[in-house]
Amino acid sequence: MTAAQRQEQRETVTALKKLSILVEINMAIGRTFHLKESLLATLKILQKSYHMKSGAIFLMDEDGVTLSMAASIGYQEDIAKTKYRLDEGLTGRIAATGKAIVSPQVSKEPLFLNRMSSWNAGRDREQSFVGVPIILDYDTLGVLIVNLPYNPKRDYESSTKFLTLVASALVQTIRLDRIRRQDRQELLSESAKIQEKLQDEFSFSNIIGNSHEMREVYHKVTQVARADTTVLIRGESGTGKELIAQAIHYNSLRSGKPFIRVNCAAIPDALIETEFFGHEKGAFTDAKTQKKGRFELANGGTIFLDEVGDLSPMTQVKLLRVLQEQEFERVGGTAPIKVDVRIIAATNADLESRMKKGRFREDLYYRLNVFSIFLPPLRGRQTDILLLADHFMIKYGRKHGKQIKRISTPAIDMLRQYHWPGNVRELENCIERAALVCDDQVIHSYHLPPTLQTAESSGTLPHISLDAAVANYEKELIQDALKSTRGNRAKAARLLDTTERIIGYKIQKYDIDVQRFKTA
Repeated sequence: MTAAQRQEQRETVTALKKLSILVEINMAIGRTFHLKESLLATLKILQKSYHMKSGAIFLMDEDGVTLSMAASIGYQEDIAKTKYRLDEGLTGRIAATGKAIVSPQVSKEPLFLNRMSSWNAGRDREQSFVGVPIILDYDTLGVLIVNLPYNPKRDYESSTKFLTLVASALVQTIRLDRIRRQDRQELLSESAKIQEKLQDEFSFSNIIGNSHEMREVYHKVTQVARADTTVLIRGESGTGKELIAQAIHYNSLRSGKPFIRVNCAAIPDALIETEFFGHEKGAFTDAKTQKKGRFELANGGTIFLDEVGDLSPMTQVKLLRVLQEQEFERVGGTAPIKVDVRIIAATNADLESRMKKGRFREDLYYRLNVFSIFLPPLRGRQTDILLLADHFMIKYGRKHGKQIKRISTPAIDMLRQYHWPGNVRELENCIERAALVCDDQVIHSYHLPPTLQTAESSGTLPHISLDAAVANYEKELIQDALKSTRGNRAKAARLLDTTERIIGYKIQKYDIDVQRFKTA
């Protein structure tokens, strides 16, 4: 075999070896989505198969002027925090120019800063430095540097080309990591915006009402919001108990954690336990997968139990345990699950009366009733009706695309005179209906529902005197009695608990024809 043939054979073996290293690197990168693991795996392969003494990968920071250590191997000291600025040392020069740099003998290279202590002049043999940029679309993502034992016969041009291919293999994983980090940052930013919006939406300033009764509610909410105390909110249906619960949560130290709502009255007794505590796979016929319950989903945050007075006795027992021990088991499970949950309960029921009847546990009542807030009915806070009506007018005017400016005086009078059995919820529905049918910039009395219409506003006010109205009613009663007794005056008198003489006098007074009842 000639010298040329032997040289060609050596080059072929070297090329195959480099190709094998590239394949191994690509396989290692493909096994993980974690950037640091991919970079470190690449350096380990180069150390093992390419006989690299030490090496590192630097990535460009978001500022575009600083290179930070992303992965390293073969160094003696802790160099994880090593950084280079653009044009600083060999590494910074590579990033600034976007071109590879080779220094066969680092002892003769003034730009070799040896910041990572890869070489000791008094102890180590000479070494070579090879660094290549990691480039995507003319944008430098980072720098790959390797330190090799010095060999005067080394083909540095070939080494540079090979390491450029290694750097190219890293481009995709670095780009994907950037995309993932950018998406995560956007999600965090969006989450922060949502959290800020929720805190703003449920701040005390957005709860409508300045009556004395509501100011007392605000004071109590302020007192309890920052604590972890269990709260029981009481009041009629439609008074805004959930709104107060949200205000407590979003102004508490748990505001960044979940707020889970549970309407206890809306969940059937057969399902309420699995809704509260979840279930294990196979716990019952349709339990094909494990399911987390509401308490587990609320871990670290707040759970709002609306209509808690409607819980079954068995569920009350299990709820009491969660309150006492802060733990439970899923349906079909045996392992206890610890949770850190704040409980806010609400009810419109008379719990004290239910306790006397044995329908609500006394021990659960005292566990829930640590800090009680009573929400007054709307009829008890007359000064807030107009404020709420204006708020709903603006809200639903925008929703339905109408420029409604005000509520007319007769309509305001009707709102104030009504007794509002459905409280704030009924008022909101009433104003939404009025906004929907309103065809100008003013809500008039005739836009309000029929239930609010008085005789005066609807034009049905009686135009007779009280005496005439009483006389009409009395005549109608006597006629009904005579009809029932077939014109018998004595029986009619007994039916109306009066005397026959008085009945005769009234028949004559009102000119009632008794004969027609006898023939009937």
